[in-house]
Amino acid sequence: MQKSDRKPKFLKDYAPPDFLIEEVALDVALAPKAARVVSRLRIRPNPKVATGGKPLVLDGEDLTLESLTLDGKMLSAVDYEVKDGSLTIKRVPARPFTLEVITTCDPEANTELSGLYLSRSTYCTQCEPEGFRRITYFLDRPDVLAVYTVRIEAERDTAPVLLSNGNPVAQGDIPSTNRHFATWHDPFPKPSYLFALVGGNLAAVPDEFVTQSGRKVALTIYVEPGKEDRCAWAMESLKRSMRWDEERFGREYDLDVFNIVAVSDFNMGAMENKGLNIFNDKLVLARPDTASDGDYVSIESVIAHEYFHNWTGDRVTCRDWFQLCLKEGLTVFRDQEFTGDTRSGPVERIGAVRILKSNQFPEDAGPLAHPVRPPSFIEINNFYTATVYEKGAEVCRMLQTLLGREGFRKGLDLYFERHDSEAVTVEDFVAAMADVSGRDLKQFMRWYTQAGTPELACSLDYDAHAKTARLTVSQIIPPTPGQAKKEPMLIPLKVGLIGANGDELPLTLADGIPLADGLLEVTEREQVFEFQDIPTPPTPSLLRNFSAPVRLSTNLDPGQIEFLMAHDSDPFNRWQAAQTYATNLLTDAARDGGNIERVTGKKAARLAQALAATARDSSLLTAYRAEFLKLPGEADIARELARNVDTDAVHGAREALRKKIGEEIRETLTELYEANAESGPYSPDPESAGRRALRNAALDLLVATGDASEIARAERHYRDATNMTDSIAALAILSHLAAPVRDKALDHFYARWQDEPLVLDKWFAVQARAASSSSVETARTLLSHPKFSLKNPNRVRALIGSFIHGNPTGLNRPDGAGYQLLAEQALEIDGFNPHMAARLLGAFESWRILEPIRQARAKSVLQDLAARTLSTDSYEIVTKTLGDG
Repeated sequence: MQKSDRKPKFLKDYAPPDFLIEEVALDVALAPKAARVVSRLRIRPNPKVATGGKPLVLDGEDLTLESLTLDGKMLSAVDYEVKDGSLTIKRVPARPFTLEVITTCDPEANTELSGLYLSRSTYCTQCEPEGFRRITYFLDRPDVLAVYTVRIEAERDTAPVLLSNGNPVAQGDIPSTNRHFATWHDPFPKPSYLFALVGGNLAAVPDEFVTQSGRKVALTIYVEPGKEDRCAWAMESLKRSMRWDEERFGREYDLDVFNIVAVSDFNMGAMENKGLNIFNDKLVLARPDTASDGDYVSIESVIAHEYFHNWTGDRVTCRDWFQLCLKEGLTVFRDQEFTGDTRSGPVERIGAVRILKSNQFPEDAGPLAHPVRPPSFIEINNFYTATVYEKGAEVCRMLQTLLGREGFRKGLDLYFERHDSEAVTVEDFVAAMADVSGRDLKQFMRWYTQAGTPELACSLDYDAHAKTARLTVSQIIPPTPGQAKKEPMLIPLKVGLIGANGDELPLTLADGIPLADGLLEVTEREQVFEFQDIPTPPTPSLLRNFSAPVRLSTNLDPGQIEFLMAHDSDPFNRWQAAQTYATNLLTDAARDGGNIERVTGKKAARLAQALAATARDSSLLTAYRAEFLKLPGEADIARELARNVDTDAVHGAREALRKKIGEEIRETLTELYEANAESGPYSPDPESAGRRALRNAALDLLVATGDASEIARAERHYRDATNMTDSIAALAILSHLAAPVRDKALDHFYARWQDEPLVLDKWFAVQARAASSSSVETARTLLSHPKFSLKNPNRVRALIGSFIHGNPTGLNRPDGAGYQLLAEQALEIDGFNPHMAARLLGAFESWRILEPIRQARAKSVLQDLAARTLSTDSYEIVTKTLGDG
């Protein structure tokens, strides 16, 4: 490894660019092996920097330079220097000047899917974070904003559709050729990472949106011909997003057109390029027989997310990549609010917290821990993380909690007013919130600078004589790599006190101040909050609606947790009480070597009856009732164990508890299954999706009993399914059974959907997640399947990603075979798509919490990886994960 090329970059070393690019005129002639790019740049010295005599250094990778012209004069080889990764022009004027750069690149050979590449036969780009330098030489950094005019030409037969950012201004044929051109102009300054270009044979699905000011916006979704009938939901989602952003945040769309293009080969989910969003096709295409309810929700959410970036990311962007959370965390928060407003707030909150705890909490507790705004990185691609996205969203949510919805809106308005068409920092965002509220948010800034998940240790003591309840709160912030000592955080803690009859008690602090919203602010390492006029011993409901991304420990006994499961008026906390009760049972069993007696006794029976009571409650949304029936996952249990984890013991305990619950409330589950049968045509609306979710959750627990009649029920469910939601739910349930019915269903599904790539991804994923002693062998067999390709990111995520993230017993098999499979595949992928390889290798992040045998196996594989020649992306992940303990 050439470690000299892998020096970390530090936030503290940020310096503004020596030069600014004001205007960009690109002329791109598309060709599979040699796309020719003529770039005319209007450049000026940065007036905020002393640039006298400094050379102009442009970024560039995998480019062939044809010529350079400075103010009309051709430069000779002595005037510049080309190195791996840069082009240096030794002398440039100390005034504005025009530079013309002519280069070629090879889209067909671009397997990294960064820059300009071919997805099947469609030309497309991915420039975030540093892909534009693979198209032309440029100051490829987010604080260089320019106005772009782009002319594209290509063969009309192979690329009849030519798209770029902004508004279309011209198009036509090129005389005496079979080529044509299109010209686009984006009037809004943007950084190079937001540049986009598409050329291909695509079908258009048009629509129109009228903004709140009466402007008409032409909307178009472009897909492969023949898939037009799968775009209706994406288009509906786009229009709902545009209207919601106007109504909730006052943000109106600003161009004449908004285009979405769906491509098959994409490293990410989607990209918010100004006016031309490029999507992984799995997040656009949906039809009842090919997409599940989960797919519909994901499409709606991601369409919204990328659209919301138009203001939080495009119009106001990041000064540098250390500020990535400024656009991503804020936009995730906005898309979560959209989903909560348009579907079910409590169900959305439960889903968001599940993702946070499953993905971000382990990151915060492991060797890859970093603050929401990292102080350093080697490869920025490795910091598109759950900490930046999900925890970053929670930080924005806490600001809204502290300032109120109206106060947060005013702060965001001021942020846009101050910084439109600028590249800014986290400090700029928080300053806007502080200025509109009059609050000092210096302590709050620690959420951006300190890594690790804080723990709140809470205990409630009741004084019957004084009629007071004293809540003692301690905050503990564990050490993380590079941050041994932490300062106290400002933590919003929403609380409630519930009386013996299940009623909410009014909250009044000892100083006589009423606490109408139940919001406490924890700012010290230990604080005591005293409530007065409490008539009887209350049960505390703490961290309501998950008001901060923290771990919570309390002195609640099992009876109090049961009480909260039945009486807490906060829907999130009522669900969390059930999760806590189940987790306590499961962790006790796992620590005892998977002793199933701990999950089959009286406590398990009481849990089952509590779940049944909520699942039967027709006053609650069906989607919420479905969530109640889902036990904590194996990764959740491992996270709570925190050390000496035996994944087989965890799996055994969870399966035993599922079986116990299924047996204990079988009658209720049968009633729920039958009462929520599908009637009428499929609809993805929240209520219909909720009924299917509740029915399938009931079926899952019924089959967990192992009873032959319930297995037959699941087989009928699969056979009779009229939509993909029910079909894939039944297939997933059957896939865990070591029985002929499993193979029969898998064979049937494959025969039906083998020519539908997105549906076939589900077939690979279902098998990869199925826990068994031969999981590794199953995965290896699927790797050699003729329909599998390491070059397709969706297929890799479906098989390898599902195995490493959804099959803990398979990945962590005691003989180390799962680790070896992951390492082998990641190494091969690293040779052509380092970003994808590094993402896969992140699955090793929690290896230190495993029991000694598994720890040793994982460490050995990591050490072998570290000794090999790796990409910068994978090198950073492997070396940090291996660490020094």
